[in-house]
Amino acid sequence: MTDWKAVGVGFVVMLVIGAGGLAIPIVGQIGAGLIGGFATGYLAGGSLGNGAWNGLVAGSISGIVVSLFAALLGGVLGLAGGPLGSLFGGLGVFVLGVILTLLFAIDSAIGGAVGAWVKG
Repeated sequence: MTDWKAVGVGFVVMLVIGAGGLAIPIVGQIGAGLIGGFATGYLAGGSLGNGAWNGLVAGSISGIVVSLFAALLGGVLGLAGGPLGSLFGGLGVFVLGVILTLLFAIDSAIGGAVGAWVKG
């Protein structure tokens, strides 16, 4: 069962650390997923599977929100290239965002399982 309070806290932790992690492009985002997933799993508690599930949900939501924001920004900036530039700008960023969502979900699930294990 999903602990939405834990997912919400993990989501906020991922966004805050991820925003600061932009200075270190890949390491900062992976660290944000691991730390946010850990916080989610720790708050959710229970088994390793429960912590991993809650971390996965938090990471997925975080990745989706970041992807939608980036696709919107890419579409708006792509307007300089006309309607076709906007379409390709937004779509390209969105596809990259789907990959980012998968990465956020995977490392958040790992962090969530570790968090539940530490609490358990």
